This record gives sequence, structure tokens and C-alpha cells, in this order.
Amino acid sequence: MHHEILSALQLLITIFLILIATMVVFIKLRFSFGDVVKAPHLPPGPWKLPVIGNLHQLNTGLPHRRLRELAQQHGPLMHLQLGETSNVVVSSPELAHEFLKAHDLNFASRPFLPSADIIFYNSRDIGYVAYGDYWKQMRKICALQLLSAKRVKSLRRVREEEIARLVASITEPPPKLDPQMLISLSNAVTLRAAFGGKMLRKQDEAILPVLQQILKAAGGLGLADIFPSSKFVRLVSGLERKLKTLHETADGILEGIIAEHVARRREEDHQEEDLVDVLLNFVENQGLPFPFTNAEVKAVILDIFLAGSDSSSVTVEWAMSQLMNNPHTMEKTQKEVRQVFDKTGKVDEEGVDELVYLKSVVKETFRLHPAAPLLLPREAQEAVVIHGHLIPAKTRVIINAWAIGQDPHHWDEPEKFKPERFADSSVEFMGLDFQFIPFGAGRRICPGIQYGLAVIDLLLANLLYHFDWKLPDGIEPEDLDMSETFGATVRRKNPLYLIPIPYHRTTA
Repeated sequence: MHHEILSALQLLITIFLILIATMVVFIKLRFSFGDVVKAPHLPPGPWKLPVIGNLHQLNTGLPHRRLRELAQQHGPLMHLQLGETSNVVVSSPELAHEFLKAHDLNFASRPFLPSADIIFYNSRDIGYVAYGDYWKQMRKICALQLLSAKRVKSLRRVREEEIARLVASITEPPPKLDPQMLISLSNAVTLRAAFGGKMLRKQDEAILPVLQQILKAAGGLGLADIFPSSKFVRLVSGLERKLKTLHETADGILEGIIAEHVARRREEDHQEEDLVDVLLNFVENQGLPFPFTNAEVKAVILDIFLAGSDSSSVTVEWAMSQLMNNPHTMEKTQKEVRQVFDKTGKVDEEGVDELVYLKSVVKETFRLHPAAPLLLPREAQEAVVIHGHLIPAKTRVIINAWAIGQDPHHWDEPEKFKPERFADSSVEFMGLDFQFIPFGAGRRICPGIQYGLAVIDLLLANLLYHFDWKLPDGIEPEDLDMSETFGATVRRKNPLYLIPIPYHRTTA
């Protein structure tokens, strides 16, 4: 009997221990499962297809507008798989602050893009180079030498002379203003800033058609950039071969210009320094912690041309389009400009500083029509969790600056052109107000803001002072087509053509 009781007790203890062990295992599994559930996931996004990911959802419409549509469905932090690249799209000011301010250092690098690697001498420029010591030094050169406030101010005569030539050419028969004239003006200013001289020279202008072809070829989303490891994709797309050919042509022209500068620098009376001279100082002195060669000079010059010339002309074309589309705003802007400059009959940069409303017009143009609505992509250097979502290392970050400028939580009637919204506002585009970042923010903010703005403000003031404007063929302002086309920059789908009516000031 006693033996039976012991056996039963042992059985009960065994069963009890088994139950306890089972419960422990269950609890561990439960907590482990709970940890998995609670672990951060990638941001939400649309459904994907094998190999191409979400590419099929971007094949209709303009990329910046299509991305906003998708973000309205999936949220302001959205994951997209584009080919073999993992991307997150940021579409709100709050999230832009997280990526460009709170975690700026982690997202200060650039992804490897085969097209940029070809164009910019293995990405030795400022815009596309990965974050590191090289970028820091190049950024310092840019901020203190190439695009400093002092350098921009020193180019005042170049801007005023080239804009005066444009104003004179507008009245030549047949009198007109077209986009090519704006492009030529921007190019002329950049050419003279980069290569020097009191007039444009044919040998300097030879670079322009090549740069336009590079912009056209590299604009938009290239297959090689979303399948960067695939040599087959690079081969069948044909873009790599085309870019290499264009690059070789541009390289030959730039080498000739550099050789001419080197020879000119040996002359005793050489005093005036252009941007090439500034860069050649580093080639000759080698005071940097890395070799600085002609390749770096050419990469930076290409950067300035490709980033600066196109964006200035695009912005002025959109500003004039919006003013033509809004006659009351046009009248108000011209009234301000003429009140300031009627005293002398000449537009200069000192007077431009007084044009408060015109500067609001420019801001509103940047908000509605940022030249690059999708900022240059960034790349996560390490994995990080943002707003509860995992952003793995090597993830590309696409900031939709256009969508952020259209956010109805931060902008009243965001689709309307209303310069008055900036009248009593402290909001600026210098990277501190994340609802308005047409030039980016943080470490990788565009370094050429002041350079471009000096051209835009002065050019727009001249166009509005010297002429009244009308649309051709009897087109009414409300009928002006404002459609866009996407490329390296977002231009008008149908170029803007205007007929000038010279303004004659009245003198007391």
C-alpha cells in the first residue's frame, strides 16, 4: 500500500514537473513570439511584384505626384522596393525633420548610382559623393571658396551685364521671351563665373550642348541605378554606354579649358580668379588630406553647371507662368518693382533687396515648383527605428519636397499661388523650416542656394520692370496650361512664350 502511494506520489510529482516545464516553455515561447510581434517592421507600402518590386506602380504620371498619391494611401513614411533597392519615401515635414535633423548624420551619405559615378569621375563631386572625409573637405571648399557670400557678391557685375544683354535681346525683332533665352542667360552667368572673361567665348560655350545631353540622358529613374549590381541591365539599357561617350566629350573640353587656365596663371599680370582658378589652387598646393587632381576640378565644375544653370531658368519660367496665370499678383509685383526702380530706370542688386513682395513670389514659386521635387536620395549608414518603423542600413531615402510643400496641415489652400502667405511669416527655405525644403536640409543641403537666388531675383526684377507681358495667339491668363514634365528638373510641359510690351517710366 505504502509502495503504491509512493508510486502515485512520484507519478503526480512527475506530472506536475512536466506541467511546470510545459508552462515555462509556453511562457518563453509566448514572450518570444510577443517580442517578434513587437519588433519594428519596415514602413507600410503598396504590394510588390518579384524582381521589379513597386516599379509598375510608378509607370503612370509624374513621379513626385504619383509618390504623393501612394503616400496618401500608405502613409507619409512609405516603403518601396524599386528593383533591387530598398527605399523609403518621406512625405511630411515631421518625418523630414527626423531624417534630415534628428538622424541627419546617419542619413548624410548617398547611395551608389552608376550614372552619377560615370558623369562625376567616380562620384568625386560634391552632390553625389558618399559621406566621409572627402565630402567634408569638398563641402568646406564649396562653402568658404566657391559659393561663399563673398564669391557670390563678387559676381554681381557678371549677373548685371548678362541680364542687361538679355533685356536688350528681348526687344529685337520679333520681340519675345522664350525658355531658351532664360537657359542661355543662366548658362552665360555660370560660364563666366566658372571660366572667367568679360564676354562669352565660343570655346567655353562648346560644353553646353554636351551638358544638355547629359541632363536629358541622366534625368529621371534609370534602370542601372535601381539594379546597380547587374552588369546585364547596364548593358541592355544602353545608358551607360551613352553617358560614357558624353562624359569623354565633356572631359576633352574641360581639359582644354584647364590647360588654358594653367598657362594663363603663369602670366605675371594674372589677377582675376574664377572658379577654375580657385580649384587649381588646391591642385597646385596639395594642402588637402587627399590627392586633388584635374579629375576633382572637372567633377566640381560639372556639378555647378548641372545643378545651377537648369534650376535657375526653370524657376524663372515657372514664376513668370504663375504671374501670367494670376494677373492681380502680376500687377502687385510690378507695382513694387517700379516704385523702387523708377527713380533711376535701372534695376540693380541693392534695389532688389527692397523687393519684399517679389521675394515672396519667388518663395511661392519654390513651394509649388521646386526644380527638383524629389531631393537627391540619401542612404542609411546604420539601421535605425523611426516612428516605430525599421529603416535598415543601406536603405535609400527619397524626400518628396514637393509633397511636403503641398501638405494641407501646414499650408492653407496649398494648391493655390498665394505669395501673401509669406508676408508675415518667418518661414524660409534655408533648411530650418521642414514644411518648406526645396533645397533640402541638414548636412547635404544644396550649397548653391545664394548663388542661384542672386540670378533669379535680379532676372525676375528686370523682366517685370522693363516690360509688360501678354500671352501669344490671344490666350487668356486663365487658359494658360500649367502642366509639368519630369526630367533632371521639372519644367513646363509646354514651354512658355511671352510677348513683351516695353515699359516707359514717367519722370516728374
